Amino acid sequence: MRDFSSFFEECERAPRLNELASFFAATAAGQSGYPVKQPQVDRRLLGEDRLLEVFIRLHEQRRGPFDQHYHASIPYRLEEECRLGHAILRYAEDMPGTLNLYSLGTAEGTMARTISELAEGRVESLSCSPNVENHHSFMAYGDPPHATFFLGPFHHLRGDLLRSRADLAKFSSGFDIILEDTTFQMYSPNRSDQIEFVSQHLKNDGLFIFVEKFKSPDVDEYQRRELQKDHGFKARFFEPTDITAKKTTVLTVMNQSEVTLAEMTLAVNHCFQHCFATWNSGNFYTLLASNSLPNIERFMAGLIGPAIPGEYVYADIPCRT
Repeated sequence: MRDFSSFFEECERAPRLNELASFFAATAAGQSGYPVKQPQVDRRLLGEDRLLEVFIRLHEQRRGPFDQHYHASIPYRLEEECRLGHAILRYAEDMPGTLNLYSLGTAEGTMARTISELAEGRVESLSCSPNVENHHSFMAYGDPPHATFFLGPFHHLRGDLLRSRADLAKFSSGFDIILEDTTFQMYSPNRSDQIEFVSQHLKNDGLFIFVEKFKSPDVDEYQRRELQKDHGFKARFFEPTDITAKKTTVLTVMNQSEVTLAEMTLAVNHCFQHCFATWNSGNFYTLLASNSLPNIERFMAGLIGPAIPGEYVYADIPCRT
Protein backbone atom coordinates (compact mmCIF):
# COMPACT_ATOMS: atom_id res chain seq x y z
CA MET A 1 0.00 0.00 0.00
CA ARG A 2 1.26 3.48 -0.86
CA ASP A 3 2.54 5.72 1.95
CA PHE A 4 0.36 8.85 2.05
CA SER A 5 2.05 10.43 5.09
CA SER A 6 3.39 13.45 3.17
CA PHE A 7 -0.05 13.95 1.62
CA PHE A 8 -1.67 13.90 5.05
CA GLU A 9 0.80 16.54 6.25
CA GLU A 10 -0.08 18.67 3.22
CA CYS A 11 -3.77 18.38 4.07
CA GLU A 12 -3.18 19.42 7.68
CA ARG A 13 -1.56 22.65 6.41
CA ALA A 14 -4.39 23.33 3.96
CA PRO A 15 -6.40 26.59 3.91
CA ARG A 16 -9.61 24.68 4.68
CA LEU A 17 -8.31 23.75 8.14
CA ASN A 18 -6.38 26.95 8.82
CA GLU A 19 -6.89 30.41 7.30
CA LEU A 20 -10.39 29.55 6.02
CA ALA A 21 -11.50 27.67 9.14
CA SER A 22 -13.23 30.66 10.76
CA PHE A 23 -15.20 31.40 7.58
CA PHE A 24 -16.53 27.85 7.37
CA ALA A 25 -17.37 27.70 11.07
CA ALA A 26 -19.26 31.02 11.07
CA THR A 27 -21.11 30.20 7.85
CA ALA A 28 -22.07 26.71 9.03
CA ALA A 29 -23.39 28.25 12.25
CA GLY A 30 -25.47 30.80 10.33
CA GLN A 31 -23.54 33.67 11.93
CA SER A 32 -22.34 35.10 8.61
CA GLY A 33 -22.70 34.53 4.89
CA TYR A 34 -26.45 33.99 5.17
CA PRO A 35 -28.35 35.14 2.04
CA VAL A 36 -30.98 37.87 2.30
CA LYS A 37 -33.46 35.35 0.90
CA GLN A 38 -33.35 31.58 0.65
CA PRO A 39 -32.69 30.04 -2.78
CA GLN A 40 -35.57 27.94 -4.08
CA VAL A 41 -35.56 25.21 -6.70
CA ASP A 42 -36.74 26.44 -10.09
CA ARG A 43 -39.03 23.53 -10.91
CA ARG A 44 -39.58 24.84 -14.43
CA LEU A 45 -36.03 23.76 -15.26
CA LEU A 46 -36.36 20.24 -13.84
CA GLY A 47 -39.60 19.05 -15.39
CA GLU A 48 -42.16 16.76 -13.79
CA ASP A 49 -41.13 13.57 -12.03
CA ARG A 50 -42.78 12.17 -8.89
CA LEU A 51 -39.56 10.89 -7.29
CA LEU A 52 -37.81 14.17 -8.05
CA GLU A 53 -40.61 16.20 -6.46
CA VAL A 54 -40.49 14.04 -3.32
CA PHE A 55 -36.72 14.55 -3.16
CA ILE A 56 -37.02 18.34 -3.54
CA ARG A 57 -39.62 18.61 -0.78
CA LEU A 58 -37.61 16.62 1.77
CA HIS A 59 -34.37 18.35 0.75
CA GLU A 60 -36.01 21.72 1.44
CA GLN A 61 -36.89 20.57 4.96
CA ARG A 62 -33.38 19.31 5.74
CA ARG A 63 -31.20 22.20 4.54
CA GLY A 64 -28.93 23.95 7.00
CA PRO A 65 -27.21 27.36 7.14
CA PHE A 66 -24.26 26.40 4.96
CA ASP A 67 -26.60 24.96 2.33
CA GLN A 68 -28.32 28.35 2.08
CA HIS A 69 -25.00 30.12 1.54
CA TYR A 70 -23.67 27.55 -0.92
CA HIS A 71 -26.74 27.28 -3.11
CA ALA A 72 -27.06 31.06 -3.28
CA SER A 73 -23.42 31.36 -4.38
CA ILE A 74 -23.26 29.14 -7.48
CA PRO A 75 -25.77 29.57 -10.33
CA TYR A 76 -28.26 26.69 -10.29
CA ARG A 77 -26.14 24.48 -8.05
CA LEU A 78 -29.28 23.74 -6.01
CA GLU A 79 -31.03 22.34 -9.07
CA GLU A 80 -27.92 20.28 -9.87
CA GLU A 81 -27.90 18.84 -6.35
CA CYS A 82 -31.51 17.74 -6.75
CA ARG A 83 -30.72 16.34 -10.19
CA LEU A 84 -27.82 14.29 -8.83
CA GLY A 85 -29.80 13.13 -5.80
CA HIS A 86 -32.62 11.95 -8.03
CA ALA A 87 -30.17 10.13 -10.33
CA ILE A 88 -28.53 8.34 -7.38
CA LEU A 89 -31.93 7.17 -6.16
CA ARG A 90 -32.74 5.88 -9.65
CA TYR A 91 -29.35 4.15 -9.85
CA ALA A 92 -29.94 2.48 -6.47
CA GLU A 93 -33.22 1.00 -7.69
CA ASP A 94 -31.32 -1.33 -10.03
CA MET A 95 -28.69 -2.39 -7.50
CA PRO A 96 -28.89 -6.02 -6.34
CA GLY A 97 -28.10 -4.97 -2.77
CA THR A 98 -27.53 -1.87 -0.68
CA LEU A 99 -25.79 1.07 -2.36
CA ASN A 100 -23.00 2.67 -0.31
CA LEU A 101 -22.69 6.43 -0.90
CA TYR A 102 -19.90 8.68 0.36
CA SER A 103 -20.59 12.42 0.17
CA LEU A 104 -17.19 14.01 0.68
CA GLY A 105 -17.10 17.35 2.48
CA THR A 106 -20.66 18.41 1.67
CA ALA A 107 -21.28 20.62 4.73
CA GLU A 108 -24.42 19.36 6.52
CA GLY A 109 -24.66 16.28 4.28
CA THR A 110 -28.19 17.25 3.25
CA MET A 111 -28.22 15.52 -0.12
CA ALA A 112 -26.87 12.21 1.21
CA ARG A 113 -29.21 12.26 4.19
CA THR A 114 -32.21 12.99 1.95
CA ILE A 115 -31.28 10.13 -0.36
CA SER A 116 -30.95 7.70 2.55
CA GLU A 117 -34.24 8.75 4.11
CA LEU A 118 -36.12 8.26 0.84
CA ALA A 119 -34.35 5.00 -0.07
CA GLU A 120 -35.51 3.36 3.20
CA GLY A 121 -32.53 1.05 3.57
CA ARG A 122 -31.46 0.69 -0.06
CA VAL A 123 -28.82 3.44 0.36
CA GLU A 124 -26.37 3.68 3.26
CA SER A 125 -24.70 7.08 3.13
CA LEU A 126 -21.69 8.64 4.81
CA SER A 127 -21.11 12.40 4.93
CA CYS A 128 -18.08 14.15 6.37
CA SER A 129 -17.08 17.62 7.50
CA PRO A 130 -14.46 18.97 9.93
CA ASN A 131 -17.03 21.47 11.31
CA VAL A 132 -19.00 20.56 14.42
CA GLU A 133 -21.56 23.17 13.32
CA ASN A 134 -22.36 21.03 10.28
CA HIS A 135 -22.73 17.97 12.49
CA HIS A 136 -25.20 19.86 14.67
CA SER A 137 -27.26 20.75 11.57
CA PHE A 138 -27.17 17.13 10.42
CA MET A 139 -28.45 15.93 13.79
CA ALA A 140 -31.09 18.67 14.11
CA TYR A 141 -33.68 16.39 12.48
CA GLY A 142 -32.78 13.29 14.48
CA ASP A 143 -30.28 10.52 13.87
CA PRO A 144 -31.35 8.85 10.60
CA PRO A 145 -30.96 5.05 10.57
CA HIS A 146 -29.26 4.85 7.15
CA ALA A 147 -27.23 8.08 7.07
CA THR A 148 -23.96 8.52 8.98
CA PHE A 149 -21.89 11.65 9.65
CA PHE A 150 -18.12 11.57 10.16
CA LEU A 151 -16.90 14.63 12.03
CA GLY A 152 -13.46 15.25 10.54
CA PRO A 153 -11.69 16.19 7.29
CA PHE A 154 -11.73 13.73 4.41
CA HIS A 155 -8.08 12.66 4.81
CA HIS A 156 -8.79 11.44 8.36
CA LEU A 157 -11.20 8.84 6.97
CA ARG A 158 -8.81 5.95 6.35
CA GLY A 159 -9.23 2.24 5.85
CA ASP A 160 -8.26 1.25 9.37
CA LEU A 161 -10.84 3.68 10.78
CA LEU A 162 -13.58 2.29 8.54
CA ARG A 163 -12.78 -1.20 9.75
CA SER A 164 -12.42 -0.40 13.45
CA ARG A 165 -15.33 1.94 14.20
CA ALA A 166 -18.69 0.27 14.70
CA ASP A 167 -20.64 3.06 13.00
CA LEU A 168 -18.35 2.98 9.94
CA ALA A 169 -17.75 -0.76 9.55
CA LYS A 170 -20.66 -1.13 7.11
CA PHE A 171 -18.64 0.96 4.63
CA SER A 172 -15.42 -1.07 4.93
CA SER A 173 -16.22 -3.03 1.76
CA GLY A 174 -16.11 0.20 -0.25
CA PHE A 175 -18.49 2.69 -1.81
CA ASP A 176 -20.53 2.34 -4.97
CA ILE A 177 -20.62 6.14 -5.43
CA ILE A 178 -18.35 8.85 -4.06
CA LEU A 179 -19.27 12.52 -4.50
CA GLU A 180 -16.59 15.18 -3.98
CA ASP A 181 -18.37 18.50 -3.66
CA THR A 182 -16.02 21.51 -4.06
CA THR A 183 -13.77 20.09 -1.34
CA PHE A 184 -10.40 19.42 -2.98
CA GLN A 185 -10.16 23.05 -4.13
CA MET A 186 -10.14 24.13 -0.46
CA TYR A 187 -7.03 22.05 0.30
CA SER A 188 -4.49 22.21 -2.54
CA PRO A 189 -4.14 21.81 -6.32
CA ASN A 190 -2.78 18.28 -5.75
CA ARG A 191 -5.64 16.49 -7.50
CA SER A 192 -3.52 13.44 -8.31
CA ASP A 193 -2.95 12.48 -4.66
CA GLN A 194 -6.40 13.64 -3.55
CA ILE A 195 -8.15 11.44 -6.10
CA GLU A 196 -5.82 8.48 -5.55
CA PHE A 197 -6.29 8.58 -1.78
CA VAL A 198 -10.08 8.83 -1.85
CA SER A 199 -10.37 6.26 -4.66
CA GLN A 200 -9.08 3.61 -2.26
CA HIS A 201 -12.56 3.67 -0.74
CA LEU A 202 -14.32 3.17 -4.11
CA LYS A 203 -15.34 -0.24 -5.41
CA ASN A 204 -13.66 -1.36 -8.64
CA ASP A 205 -16.74 -0.61 -10.73
CA GLY A 206 -17.86 2.36 -8.63
CA LEU A 207 -18.64 5.90 -9.73
CA PHE A 208 -16.68 8.97 -8.66
CA ILE A 209 -18.56 12.26 -9.09
CA PHE A 210 -16.65 15.56 -8.85
CA VAL A 211 -18.26 19.00 -8.55
CA GLU A 212 -15.50 21.58 -8.83
CA LYS A 213 -14.63 25.08 -9.93
CA PHE A 214 -11.88 25.15 -12.55
CA LYS A 215 -9.47 27.91 -13.43
CA SER A 216 -8.89 28.75 -17.08
CA PRO A 217 -5.78 29.47 -19.16
CA ASP A 218 -7.86 32.35 -20.53
CA VAL A 219 -7.88 34.71 -17.53
CA ASP A 220 -10.25 37.18 -19.16
CA GLU A 221 -12.81 34.45 -19.89
CA TYR A 222 -12.55 33.15 -16.33
CA GLN A 223 -13.22 36.65 -14.97
CA ARG A 224 -16.10 37.20 -17.37
CA ARG A 225 -17.84 34.09 -16.06
CA GLU A 226 -17.16 35.21 -12.49
CA LEU A 227 -18.77 38.58 -13.19
CA GLN A 228 -21.78 36.82 -14.68
CA LYS A 229 -22.06 34.65 -11.56
CA ASP A 230 -21.72 37.58 -9.17
CA HIS A 231 -23.94 40.11 -10.91
CA GLY A 232 -26.37 37.84 -12.74
CA PHE A 233 -27.03 35.36 -9.92
CA LYS A 234 -25.43 36.07 -6.52
CA ALA A 235 -26.76 39.64 -6.51
CA ARG A 236 -30.24 38.15 -6.02
CA PHE A 237 -29.21 36.74 -2.65
CA PHE A 238 -26.34 38.83 -1.24
CA GLU A 239 -25.57 42.48 -0.70
CA PRO A 240 -22.74 43.86 -2.92
CA THR A 241 -20.54 44.34 0.15
CA ASP A 242 -20.96 40.66 1.08
CA ILE A 243 -19.96 39.53 -2.42
CA THR A 244 -16.86 41.73 -2.33
CA ALA A 245 -15.92 40.58 1.17
CA LYS A 246 -16.06 36.91 0.19
CA LYS A 247 -13.81 37.56 -2.80
CA THR A 248 -11.26 39.12 -0.49
CA THR A 249 -11.37 36.63 2.39
CA VAL A 250 -12.15 33.32 0.66
CA LEU A 251 -11.98 33.22 -3.12
CA THR A 252 -8.48 34.67 -3.45
CA VAL A 253 -7.24 31.83 -1.22
CA MET A 254 -9.37 29.15 -2.85
CA ASN A 255 -8.31 30.18 -6.37
CA GLN A 256 -4.74 29.15 -5.56
CA SER A 257 -5.91 25.55 -5.19
CA GLU A 258 -8.01 25.42 -8.34
CA VAL A 259 -6.79 23.48 -11.39
CA THR A 260 -7.77 23.64 -15.04
CA LEU A 261 -10.20 21.16 -16.51
CA ALA A 262 -7.32 19.70 -18.55
CA GLU A 263 -5.22 19.22 -15.40
CA MET A 264 -8.17 17.60 -13.65
CA THR A 265 -8.67 15.24 -16.59
CA LEU A 266 -5.04 14.10 -16.37
CA ALA A 267 -5.39 13.44 -12.64
CA VAL A 268 -8.65 11.52 -13.12
CA ASN A 269 -7.14 9.44 -15.91
CA HIS A 270 -4.49 8.10 -13.52
CA CYS A 271 -7.25 6.23 -11.67
CA PHE A 272 -10.13 5.86 -14.12
CA GLN A 273 -10.60 4.78 -17.71
CA HIS A 274 -13.67 6.91 -18.40
CA CYS A 275 -14.68 10.46 -17.49
CA PHE A 276 -17.58 12.62 -18.67
CA ALA A 277 -18.64 16.19 -17.93
CA THR A 278 -22.36 16.08 -17.11
CA TRP A 279 -23.03 19.68 -15.98
CA ASN A 280 -21.54 23.14 -16.44
CA SER A 281 -22.28 26.48 -14.80
CA GLY A 282 -19.73 29.13 -15.71
CA ASN A 283 -16.42 27.96 -14.22
CA PHE A 284 -18.07 25.03 -12.38
CA TYR A 285 -18.44 21.50 -13.76
CA THR A 286 -19.75 18.11 -12.67
CA LEU A 287 -17.56 15.21 -13.78
CA LEU A 288 -18.49 11.53 -13.67
CA ALA A 289 -15.62 9.00 -13.67
CA SER A 290 -15.39 5.21 -13.43
CA ASN A 291 -13.61 2.15 -14.72
CA SER A 292 -17.01 0.73 -15.65
CA LEU A 293 -18.49 2.28 -18.78
CA PRO A 294 -21.75 0.28 -18.36
CA ASN A 295 -22.22 1.78 -14.88
CA ILE A 296 -21.56 5.29 -16.22
CA GLU A 297 -24.11 4.71 -18.96
CA ARG A 298 -26.64 3.33 -16.47
CA PHE A 299 -26.21 6.34 -14.21
CA MET A 300 -26.46 8.81 -17.07
CA ALA A 301 -29.60 7.09 -18.32
CA GLY A 302 -31.30 8.14 -15.09
CA LEU A 303 -29.87 11.65 -15.13
CA ILE A 304 -32.41 14.21 -16.31
CA GLY A 305 -31.24 17.10 -18.46
CA PRO A 306 -29.17 19.91 -16.89
CA ALA A 307 -31.47 22.33 -15.07
CA ILE A 308 -29.78 25.62 -15.89
CA PRO A 309 -30.43 28.50 -18.34
CA GLY A 310 -28.31 28.26 -21.47
CA GLU A 311 -26.48 31.54 -20.90
CA TYR A 312 -24.57 29.97 -17.98
CA VAL A 313 -23.48 26.91 -19.97
CA TYR A 314 -20.15 26.91 -21.83
CA ALA A 315 -19.79 23.25 -22.76
CA ASP A 316 -21.68 20.67 -24.80
CA ILE A 317 -23.06 18.41 -22.09
CA PRO A 318 -22.58 15.49 -21.69
CA CYS A 319 -19.10 15.13 -23.19
CA ARG A 320 -15.95 13.10 -22.62
CA THR A 321 -13.15 14.98 -20.93
